[in-house]
Amino acid sequence: MAAFFVTGTDTGVGKTLVTAALLHAARARGLRAVGLKPVAAGCTLRDGRLANDDALALQAASSEALAYGDVNPVALPAAMAPHLAAERAGVAVAAQPLVAHCRSVAARGADLVLVEGAGGWIVPLNARETLADVATALGWPVVLVVGLRLGCLNHALLTAAAVRAAGLRLAGWVANSPGPQMEAFAGNVAALDARLGAPRLGTVPWQGAGAPDAVAAARNLDLALLPGVPDARR
Repeated sequence: MAAFFVTGTDTGVGKTLVTAALLHAARARGLRAVGLKPVAAGCTLRDGRLANDDALALQAASSEALAYGDVNPVALPAAMAPHLAAERAGVAVAAQPLVAHCRSVAARGADLVLVEGAGGWIVPLNARETLADVATALGWPVVLVVGLRLGCLNHALLTAAAVRAAGLRLAGWVANSPGPQMEAFAGNVAALDARLGAPRLGTVPWQGAGAPDAVAAARNLDLALLPGVPDARR
């Protein structure tokens, strides 16, 4: 099994699009691939339960038939930082139960497991813990989604430094365009290629104002650059 934690330089940079695209790329190889979003804020009632659009996208992109609660065990109504959304909902969120949940789902035998964070790398879960504590406890390599917009160099390099300071491997990064192409786009990508010290899995272009297409995005990603991902299911 290959497993990775997917983080981003900020909220709204395309983590879900890239995670779903990587799942589709794995499925195209014939691999069993599942995507999890342990904590999701900004959930609405769907069929009598709270659900989140990002988590639903990962559920749909996974090759295995996962229950919604498997994909997203902590669903919070308010669209705000998880610790604030949890306080508002009267819910206690802690790192260790999330880690145990991810490991339990991963143990079912998928070839590729992707765990998508919320917001950026060090988003708080409670008064003491952050999502970085979940990633660190899992110990899995990290994929960084960089939203190509003004400020991305600082955000990406700081995040990469924090990932490595936690003792984790930065396995790869993805350049994603969350809006119309930024000025000096190629120069920013080149600067990150030179400084991040990890392979760029691909560059995902902006798809316009409509709903993003993860299958189309998958064509821009090279899954083979991620360590340990099988060529095809045996």
